[in-house]
Parts: sequence; structure tokens; C-alpha cells
Amino acid sequence: MVTFGKIFEAWKAEKMLYVKESSMATYLLLAEKHLLPVFKDATEIKERDAQAFVIQKLQNGLSQKTTKDCIIVLRMILRYADKNDWWICRPWDLRYPPVKNVKKLSVMSQKEQKILMNYLAMNYSLRNLGILICLNTGMRIGEVCGLQWGDINLNERCITIARSVSRVYYPSSNGQHRTFLSIGTPKTESSNRIIPISDELIELIKISKRYSHPDYYVLTNKPKPIEPRTYRNHFKQVLKGAGLPQMHFHTLRHTFATRCIESNCDVKTVSSILGHTNISTTLNVYVHPNMEHKRKCIDQMLESLRQ
Repeated sequence: MVTFGKIFEAWKAEKMLYVKESSMATYLLLAEKHLLPVFKDATEIKERDAQAFVIQKLQNGLSQKTTKDCIIVLRMILRYADKNDWWICRPWDLRYPPVKNVKKLSVMSQKEQKILMNYLAMNYSLRNLGILICLNTGMRIGEVCGLQWGDINLNERCITIARSVSRVYYPSSNGQHRTFLSIGTPKTESSNRIIPISDELIELIKISKRYSHPDYYVLTNKPKPIEPRTYRNHFKQVLKGAGLPQMHFHTLRHTFATRCIESNCDVKTVSSILGHTNISTTLNVYVHPNMEHKRKCIDQMLESLRQ
């Protein structure tokens, strides 16, 4: 029987021909770190083996998301084995224990958001402009790092999301990892999108765009982009300067989406602006009716019965 390790090597050689390098790097890291140490010499992986893997990883402190990502990669490799008649791939019904202490979504209060926006406007720079753009559009950090002046259309009052910048960790054949800065397409097909921008943001963009080159990156005004990690560090300094508590850069995206929902924007439109693959992601993450909305719903229901 062909071992899982040999199947993995054959799968890797074929898979890297058809997926983005950054995606392939993620698959390989999951396989090298989690799957191969457990299954490398296996000549068969049954449902009970996969279930035991899930339980063991969760008990060792691996997040449920990363554990599920491992299973996704494992299934891809097993389907490849089945296609080549090496192994028989049967469907699994894996179970995951309920997640305890779910992390609360990090969102800035309206007061904090106003303080930050005022600070950014009063301390104008290209890097600070990028933070304002994220607060006004919900762009991801990789997307704003990959934003070029040519992606901003002031006449049409919109921004086109065409690329994303990320630091990719890629396993090498000698067992050591190498890293490189990847400038590629956005996260998913839905992430390729056009986002309208406000008149206030346009006025701030005009300050620097007139002196720029279309192919230069907005945050650097140079042919090379800033690295996301460097930009996260800048964001930390901005928060400190504004007298605000430290928070993740992704909080800007959460805050934008939350403000949209609070303003009664329809969820489908918000989902499109965020570049979510499907509307259910937006619903699950951002739409949580409060008591006032629940009471209003019941009142409307009762009112309809009285008519």
C-alpha cells in the first residue's frame, strides 16, 4: 500500500500547479506541522482515525478553526488518493466539541471611532490615510497595503480592490521555512470588488493623489508596498497617540461593518462591500438583534394581528 507521506508528495506536486502560491503555502504548513507527524506512515485513514486526530488537536490547544482547516487539507489529499486508485476515500461524519468562551467581536465604540478619525485627519500622512480608508470601506489590511493610486477613481467616487499583500511562510525541502512578500489577487473571487467612497474621504485622498503615479502604492507612494506587519505596528502607534486602547487592525473592518448594520443598511449590500463569499458570513458575524429590535419585531407581529 502507498503511504500517506508518498501520496502527500504526489498531491503537492500537482496541487501547486493550480492554486495561488499563498494558498499552497497555507496547505503545506498545515500538512507539515499537523498531518504528517500523525499520518505520514499510514496506509489507511479511517473515520475513527480522523476523529481521534480532531480530539487530540483540540485537547492540545489548537483552535477549532485551525483543526477544521487541517481536516480540509486532509480530505483534499485523500480525494487525490482515491482519484489515483491508491486509497478508497469514504465520506466522514466528524464531530467537534462545542466551543467554550467564544471570543467577543472586537468593535470600536462610536466615541472611540470619532476620536480616531479626528486624530487621523489632524495628523495627515499616507499611512494614516490608509487607516481612514479602512474605517470607511471595511478593507482588509492586505488589501489596503496592496492599494495603488490607479485603483482610486475620484470621478466615479470608488475604489477597486484588485490585489492583496501578505507575508507568506513556505516550507522548503530541507525542513526549514522561507518567507517572501506576496502580491497577489484578493482573498476570494468575491473579494474582487468595487467600493464607493464618501465625499469627505475623496477630499483627503485628493491631497496626495495629484502628486502620485498610478502604479505606486498609496501607503508608500513608491513602486513597492508596505508589509502588513509593519503597517500593524504603525496602527499600534496611532492608537497610542490618539489615547485609545490597543486593538487588532481587523477591528477597523469589524467596526465598519457594525456601523453599517447599526445604520439599517441591508445585509446583502454590506456583504458585497466586505467581499464576503456569501451573505451568511455577514449574518453570522455582524447581525445580532438587540432587545430593542426583538421588542419591535414582536410589536409589529401583534399589530398585524389587530388589523
